[in-house]
Amino acid sequence: MKSRFALTLLSLWAVLTLNFLLPRWLPGDPLAALLDPDSSSYVYNAEVRGALEAYYGLDRPLGEQYAGYLTGALSGDLGRSIRLNQPVTDLLREHLPWTLLLTLSALIAASLLGVIAGSEAAWRRRSPVDRALVVVSVVASNAPVFFTGMILLILFGVELRWLPLAGGRTPFARYDNTLAQVRDYGAHLLLPALTLTLALVGSKFLLVRNSVIGVLGEDFMLVARAKGLPPRRLKRNHALRNAIVPFVHHLAAHAAFAITGALFIETLFQYPGMGRLIFESVVARDYPVIQGVFLVVSVLVLGANLLADWLTARLDPRTQEN
Repeated sequence: MKSRFALTLLSLWAVLTLNFLLPRWLPGDPLAALLDPDSSSYVYNAEVRGALEAYYGLDRPLGEQYAGYLTGALSGDLGRSIRLNQPVTDLLREHLPWTLLLTLSALIAASLLGVIAGSEAAWRRRSPVDRALVVVSVVASNAPVFFTGMILLILFGVELRWLPLAGGRTPFARYDNTLAQVRDYGAHLLLPALTLTLALVGSKFLLVRNSVIGVLGEDFMLVARAKGLPPRRLKRNHALRNAIVPFVHHLAAHAAFAITGALFIETLFQYPGMGRLIFESVVARDYPVIQGVFLVVSVLVLGANLLADWLTARLDPRTQEN
C-alpha cells in the first residue's frame, strides 16, 4: 500500500506539471484581447498593459511561472481568474458541489443497475433476457453522450414537458420548505444524471455479467450446489460476492470517465457545474481556472483509485503485497 501511495504522489506531480504546460501550449493568450490594438477591449495605457502581464505573471520566464504555480497549488492558492477576476478557489467551491452531485448520482445508479442486471443476466446466460440486456447495454454505452442527452432533452423536455430544459434550479425560486427545494433540484438533475447513467451502465453490466459467469464455473460453486443451497443464496452470497472485486477496481477507473462525461453533459444542459466553467475558461484561455479545474479532477480520480486499491485489499487479502 505504501508503494501505491508513493506512485500516487508521483502521478500527482506529473499531473501538476502537465496541468501547467497544457494550457500554455494552446494557441492564443488570456490577455490577447486586452493587448491587441485591433480588439474592442484593447487597453491603450502601456503601463496598465504591463501591470496586467506582471500581475498574472505572464511576463516572467516559464520556469519561474512553474515554480510559482507549484508553490501556490501546494499551499491551496490557485490564483485568480483572468476572465472573472475572482479567486479560483471560490469558483471551484461554487461549481464543484454540482458536479459531484451529478457524478455521484450517476455512478451510484449505474452501479446498482449494472450489478443487479449483470448478475441476473449471468444467472440466465444465453436466455432471451440475457441477450436483450447485452444488446441494450452495448448500445447505451457506445452512444455519444451528446446524442443521448439531446434525445432525452427533446423527448422529456420539449415534447412531453415533464422536466426542465436547463439549469440546476429554477431561477429566482423561493422554497417554502426543504422538500420543495429537493424536488426542484431533483427535477433539474434527472435528465443530466440519466444521460450519464446510460453512458456508464453498459460497461458495468458487462463486467459484472462476465465476472459472475467466470465464478459460476469454479469448484466452490459446484460444492455449494451439491450442498443443496437455494439459488438466491448461491447467486448473492457466493457468485456475486466473489465477482465484486474486479467491479470495485473498474468503478474507480471509471471515475475519470464519469467526471469527463459530466463536464460535457453540463455544457449540454447548462448545468451549473465545472463543465460550463471549464468550457468558458478554455475559450478565454483563462489559465488559472483551467489549471484549477483539472487539478481538482485529477485529485478526485487519483483519490478514487487509491481508495479502490485499499478496498480491494480489504475485500481480497490475497492482493496485498507481501
